[in-house]
Amino acid sequence: MTIKNPTSNLSELQKRILTGFFGGLLILGAVTWNEWSYFAIFFLICFFTLWEFYNLLGLDGNVPLRTFGTINGLFIFSLTFLVEKYELSAHYYMLSFIGLSGAYFIRLYVKRDFKPFADIAFTFLGVFYVAAPFAFFNFTVFDQHGDYSYQVILGSLFILWANDTGAYFSGRNFGKRKLFEKVSPKKTWEGSLGGALLSLAVGFLLSMYFKDVNMPQWLGIAALIAVVGTYGDLVESLFKRSINIKDSGKVLPGHGGFLDRFDSLLLAAPFIVVFLKMSKELNFFQI
Repeated sequence: MTIKNPTSNLSELQKRILTGFFGGLLILGAVTWNEWSYFAIFFLICFFTLWEFYNLLGLDGNVPLRTFGTINGLFIFSLTFLVEKYELSAHYYMLSFIGLSGAYFIRLYVKRDFKPFADIAFTFLGVFYVAAPFAFFNFTVFDQHGDYSYQVILGSLFILWANDTGAYFSGRNFGKRKLFEKVSPKKTWEGSLGGALLSLAVGFLLSMYFKDVNMPQWLGIAALIAVVGTYGDLVESLFKRSINIKDSGKVLPGHGGFLDRFDSLLLAAPFIVVFLKMSKELNFFQI
């Protein structure tokens, strides 16, 4: 007997809304509960995104060290979390380089490997493209005493979702001028502008309730997500186009795969962290 998919009769927009609603609730609950539930949910997201990325590389004939790369990516995410929470010495970050060097030893013992360094490079790419950005957010959830605060990560997610929502509906209703047609034919300047305006509006609202960073910093985060996040989306589209696929996966109805859902965050996260750290160190936007 064939089991019918309960979402089969829904439109793509309905699937997108339902998946976003329940997925968003799960993430929000985990992020706000405590630091360990935050760690658990992003550990899982990092795992599924990394695994998906390596699977996609395989579709193009590449042979990255999928298990090795995934383990090292999760190790870097976990190490960053533990260092920031427990104020361990930054010297522990050197362990990540020791771990990654294992790829060279593994490839020496693999028979019939025609492109060993290409496969090593793709293994490293997964770690730096996927795991490192998730690890960057660990720098924002702990203060100088190792105390957990979800305000920046939660606010960034709200802005990210606002940018996606604003771009989606603005593009559908008003989109005419193509933003980057050769990479993503559906994206328009009108959609990007709608996403940016909604992002800034949400950033302003967040500044009224979340006081870990001030209003100029929230607006800066919103601007970074609107601009750099859009480029993150385009970069992932470029990757998918290079291997001739539409979505990175089918696990998230209406959204595709994990890489589709978090592509904007992957590029924006390091920019957000560097922006906040530099503005604090140099006393920019301090009011």
